Amino acid sequence: MKVLFIHMIGTFGGASRSLSEAVRAFPSSVEPHFITPRGTVMPFFSKLGKVIAVRGLSQFDNTQYGYYRGARWIVLLREILNIPATIAAIRNAHRQWPDIDLIHINEFTGIFPMWLAKRLYQVPVVVHVRSVARSKDRSWRTKWVNSFLRRNASAIIAIDETVRQSLPADLDVEVIHNAFTPKPVADLDPSFRTAMARTRPGSLKVGFVGNLLKVKGILDLVEAARVLKDGGVDVEYVIVGDDARSSKTLRARILSLLGINQNIRAEVEERLQSYDLTKDFHLVGFMSDIAQAYRSMDVLCFPSHYNAPGRPVFEAAFSAIPSIVAVTNPTKDTLVDGETGLAVPPHDPKRLAAAIDTLASDRKRSRRMGLAAFELAKSNFSVDQNAMKLYAVFRRCLGLSK
Repeated sequence: MKVLFIHMIGTFGGASRSLSEAVRAFPSSVEPHFITPRGTVMPFFSKLGKVIAVRGLSQFDNTQYGYYRGARWIVLLREILNIPATIAAIRNAHRQWPDIDLIHINEFTGIFPMWLAKRLYQVPVVVHVRSVARSKDRSWRTKWVNSFLRRNASAIIAIDETVRQSLPADLDVEVIHNAFTPKPVADLDPSFRTAMARTRPGSLKVGFVGNLLKVKGILDLVEAARVLKDGGVDVEYVIVGDDARSSKTLRARILSLLGINQNIRAEVEERLQSYDLTKDFHLVGFMSDIAQAYRSMDVLCFPSHYNAPGRPVFEAAFSAIPSIVAVTNPTKDTLVDGETGLAVPPHDPKRLAAAIDTLASDRKRSRRMGLAAFELAKSNFSVDQNAMKLYAVFRRCLGLSK
């Protein structure tokens, strides 16, 4: 089974990690091929199969967070400029790999590459929906995207019930959770060990995992930290991640002036300095062995503006670490509020600070939540179980027996 995986983002993150986990767990009969933008994903995908890397792939963003409005319409210009590279990449793939059996689109924003690849290959297409979709019924964009999926997707996969609920009830969608393979306990990376050696005994270690993007809510965490410091709560923060692109270039400054820059490490560092929080925040950068980081945390904070639990929530759970998640209506397949973690509203640093304070003052409750989170993770996020569910979808689309 030769599968063409079209991945939309060049920076290694949750979507690429989830895809890599699934592909590694597939039977050896699956032969993976990848088209991806150039970036940090390339060495990970190159270990799994053949890769065509391009300057960029054109997307159409109709997610709940990223849909075009105001200054964000400027982003659409980038997608238009990426159309020639997208066409060239897919035509190149068709020349090199003419006998692909199935196409997998790793996010539903990849509408144009999906249409072109299907047109060239004439094979089934499986679409993964990883972001909460914009569900405004009266929006022509939402109607058009949903209609396109109905006509062109052989199968649609949502990563959890929160994402599923953002799609039309009458759209045929299967929920298959992402997965994580915890590595055995190993010696800490020397630089990470050095960072952890600087932490204070007895402080609550709050973790943040992800690229330092505005949408990830890192600035909300910094503001919450200021509230907690003013209140005398002993908390330190382990920040695993970095800018997806440098936030210190002229291009980044121009995008900041337009209000659409996402890479904000420079702004984070400025605020930490201004709030006298530099000794409380440990910015350790990107880590490939993420399990090491989780084992050094007491609680994970996921203050994303996506209004949905992200991959770090269940990754941390495999180390029995509870999470504080910015989500208004958590679904029990990912977060049981008050049992496996705490839910707070997005964009609300004060509520975020209050939740951290709650777990700092009741460590026993925090540990109970961590154990409950571990049981939930084992039940819903097993890599062998979920990879085989996705493989079964592939076989079904190809008309093969299960």
